[in-house]
Amino acid sequence: MVDEIRFDDKVVVITGAGAGLGRSHALAFASRGAKVVVNDLGGSATGEGKGSNAADTVVEEIKAAGGEAVANYESVENGEAIIKTAIDNYGRVDVVVNNAGILRDSSFKKMTDQDWDLIYKVHVLGAYKVTKAAWPYMLEQGYGRIVNTASAAGLYGNFGQANYSMAKIGMVGFTQTLAIEGAKNNVIANVIAPVAGSRMTETILPPELVAALKPEYITPLVMKLCSEKNEETGSIFEVGAGWISKLRWERTKGVGFDISNGLSPEAVEESWDQITDFENADHPTTAQESFVPVLANLGIKM
Repeated sequence: MVDEIRFDDKVVVITGAGAGLGRSHALAFASRGAKVVVNDLGGSATGEGKGSNAADTVVEEIKAAGGEAVANYESVENGEAIIKTAIDNYGRVDVVVNNAGILRDSSFKKMTDQDWDLIYKVHVLGAYKVTKAAWPYMLEQGYGRIVNTASAAGLYGNFGQANYSMAKIGMVGFTQTLAIEGAKNNVIANVIAPVAGSRMTETILPPELVAALKPEYITPLVMKLCSEKNEETGSIFEVGAGWISKLRWERTKGVGFDISNGLSPEAVEESWDQITDFENADHPTTAQESFVPVLANLGIKM
């Protein structure tokens, strides 16, 4: 039997926790003993406005069920204030779930600088600021769990979401580096690409599908990744509707050209089928591994 995953005495910070995925995470963590900082700016799905009602409502739900929680209404751009709420109220921070997000969908031709900048500020800068503020506490206590939120749009691209795709693939590299730098201090970081019904996905998915893709099907993976016994780190997971999968990079064996006399585009063209053939593909997991065939082509062994 697997032991019940609990978060007694752990302090969990969840951004964008006033609705959708964040609300689901907050309620679930609290039900397993965590003290939860429910952060939500209370703005619209496109980033306008603010208010306290969203965060307050979730805090009230948690308290009504016998849990502990406190609200925070700051923008994720002010990550220091969000983490300060955790420290001031509970004295520590153990888990950060960077979930806050907005959409500013537009074809690239019509996309404005504001569309680009707002997505960057919420998804990329926001995740950085919250994590940066929590990082020293996690390193010092020798414990931390971080889950960042990517998207299929980031992994594969999607029409009308150049800004969002940019931000979400950024979460992957950010997470993998955090995992490397946090390893010796037991700070673990992973990234999820969820498919869930929310006020964001209701703009692009049919209503019946939005209703079926419950956020509650995403939260169990987040909790497993944030659990004390979890050792998985630096990984990407796709998750939705009760399906969970781990994603990894794959690349072809490639072609090493004789560059003693230079390299021409015609030579590349001639070998194109072999360059793009994924049979017996490699699966590098580190930057160092990725350099092996490059250096080998220069006669250098790692």
